[in-house]
Amino acid sequence: MRVKTLKGGASGGTIASGLNVVAEAAADPSLRKVLANPYALAPAEHRFGVDQPNVTLPKRDAASGGWVAPFVMASVNTKIVHRTNALLGHRWGREFRYDEAMMTGSGPLGAIKSGGMVGGLGAGMALVAIGPVRRLLEKRVLPKPGEGPSPEAQQAGSFDLRFYGTTGAGQRVTTKVTGDADPGYGSTAKMLGEAALCLLGTDRSDVAGGFWTPASALGENLVEQLKEYAGLTFEVV
Repeated sequence: MRVKTLKGGASGGTIASGLNVVAEAAADPSLRKVLANPYALAPAEHRFGVDQPNVTLPKRDAASGGWVAPFVMASVNTKIVHRTNALLGHRWGREFRYDEAMMTGSGPLGAIKSGGMVGGLGAGMALVAIGPVRRLLEKRVLPKPGEGPSPEAQQAGSFDLRFYGTTGAGQRVTTKVTGDADPGYGSTAKMLGEAALCLLGTDRSDVAGGFWTPASALGENLVEQLKEYAGLTFEVV
């Protein structure tokens, strides 16, 4: 998955959650191992597999044809995707690989943007790992839980994601997914609402209790509702 564009405001609650993870990981080596394992959220008997790609440095990307940089949500999202694959009986195969990154453009400017994002993320992570600095940022600089973009800013947001897939036979498939509102507030709220409605109409004999992912529990039914009611598009390009 490659993030082409992402327009939205910062969520104080999300930032607080991220800072807490950094603080916990800095104090607990075992937690750092869990965070580094892309299979960590899969069922216990599926918490291993082929080595997974992970964009941590500026990279010329074969999939998109340009430069990419790390995507801050990748460490969470990739774990959910691998749990989905396991819950679906490895529908995408046991050799399935998945990673996420931010597209920064092509040519020298794309390389410079990628390097700048990597440097900024690295410096930011190093700073928030220092307790006094983190507390100062929380108190003086960063938005607090409950704070975020205005309703008008939420409606003005958007996102454009590209998924580059290659089958075992070598066939290439590219999918474009877009949303018409702030990804952290406007679109997320609509997606949550549609997921809840979709769950109400799901046969409980097909989805028993437990921790399901949206794709494994709701599948194409949710995709259709997101297209119809939540302002998302899914298009093979």
